[in-house]
Amino acid sequence: MIQVEVTKNNNETTSSVIRRFTKRVQESGIIRRAKSLRYSERAKSEYVKKKKALKRLSKRTETDRLRRLGKIEDAPYRK
Repeated sequence: MIQVEVTKNNNETTSSVIRRFTKRVQESGIIRRAKSLRYSERAKSEYVKKKKALKRLSKRTETDRLRRLGKIEDAPYRK
């Protein structure tokens, strides 16, 4: 985490201090980094990956079983 600090000089107005602070914040890239991290997703844990893979495999085997029994038809091939 980057911290930006600005101290007020003797004859400086409050608005100029705020202007200097915002300029330093923009130069440091804090806002750009925060916006880029805003919508990023966490990496899936190994447990969640395995659970999803097992669910996918069980669903595939179930559809294959139903297909062999004739309960569902094969999907038509795309042309």
